[in-house]
Amino acid sequence: MKRIALPLLSLLILSCGDDPLPKPKGYLRLQYPDAIYEKTNVPLPFSFDKNNLSEPIKTVKTAGNINGIDIKYPSLKATIYLTYKDIENGNIDSLLRDTQNLTQKHAIKADEISQNIFENKAHKAYGMLYEIGGNAASQSQFYITDSINHFLSGSLYFYAKPNYDSIYPASEYLKKDIKRIMESVEWKE
Repeated sequence: MKRIALPLLSLLILSCGDDPLPKPKGYLRLQYPDAIYEKTNVPLPFSFDKNNLSEPIKTVKTAGNINGIDIKYPSLKATIYLTYKDIENGNIDSLLRDTQNLTQKHAIKADEISQNIFENKAHKAYGMLYEIGGNAASQSQFYITDSINHFLSGSLYFYAKPNYDSIYPASEYLKKDIKRIMESVEWKE
């Protein structure tokens, strides 16, 4: 009996360890290639630097005095929509108000909206970048203008239901592209 009791006792002592714990959650580690920028050559009154990760710009959409181009990022499932309008008859206040109102429409779902002023006196380019936090439809909105002739606005949208945690890495990557667009805009006079 002692022979059986000793191994059984040893087995009981050794098997009474800590309870097993579930493995911690894993998170995706998304890495994007370093951006390589090149100057665009579109038939519009401005040029800018575009990331080579995006598709080539194929068409310019025109409706009256409004022109638009889409900068598509298929691998990120996102598009930056650019809209160009001529400033006519002092309508800059109206253009600014429309752009700000579009940004404020996202305030319902946004956790925060931060504003970053942009100024490039050498290229006569002034604007604002709105960074929208939370589950809003657009994560970034911006405009850039020379305040006299040209007004360019843009929006970043993803082809997915807004889930801020999921799209955050791609959003941060594309905000760098938006900043580069704003920094590199040159008006064709």
